Amino acid sequence: MTQEISALLSGAMVGFSLGLIGGGGSILAVPLLLYLVGVADPHVAIGTSALAVAVSAFANLLPHARAGHVRWGGATLFAVVGGAGAALGSSLGKSLDGHKLLALFALLMLVIAGVMQRPRHTVSAPPLPLTRAAAKISSAGFAVGVLSGFFGIGGGFLVVPGLVFTTGMATIDAIGSSLVSVGVFGLTTAFNYALSGFVAWTIAVEYIAGGIAGGWVGARLAARLSRGRMALNHVFGGVLVTVALYMFARSLAAFS
Repeated sequence: MTQEISALLSGAMVGFSLGLIGGGGSILAVPLLLYLVGVADPHVAIGTSALAVAVSAFANLLPHARAGHVRWGGATLFAVVGGAGAALGSSLGKSLDGHKLLALFALLMLVIAGVMQRPRHTVSAPPLPLTRAAAKISSAGFAVGVLSGFFGIGGGFLVVPGLVFTTGMATIDAIGSSLVSVGVFGLTTAFNYALSGFVAWTIAVEYIAGGIAGGWVGARLAARLSRGRMALNHVFGGVLVTVALYMFARSLAAFS
């Protein structure tokens, strides 16, 4: 199997999982780049993944905006302040040994697997005025941005609850609004990594192409399988745990 085909298939798997179950699917991008596509350097895998996730987020932002599910004031503030955090976090991530970074990444996957087992609840309280919520939004945005940049992930699973708790917006609006931050965080991280030569541009393009196709199929199936969404989350959580343990073992073996 050539690297080009592997990149397309890996991107399709990530896009499919995102379209099918929503947030959390992009966490598979890095391990797929490492263990299926064959990217040797963990930093290159993270930088390339960040670019692909950013493009995917902006592509998915348009339909949410058309449906009126983006609250631009809170979304923009969260993204701008968080972008500064992502710049800091990605610089810290680049400076850390790649195998140590992957071990921490594996631990993060275990956390995400646990978070995904909790059902989402719709929030119906009226949104807070931006002037009242600005300090909370900025604090949460910066913290999430640092984590997103450090691990090279979109961070949607953190952005959504961050927006809900700091602004009071409904969950569906937080999901749409979170894509602004996910895109900004991903671009910031990818740009920072690209400055150090840690982005494989050809693979990124192939990954994105596969992701678009896989996302379309996953989104089509999501409507039909909506009643079994938590069952899908349980299955995907099991996949994340398995991959995380494998990554952790590989990381530890690199130090032995």
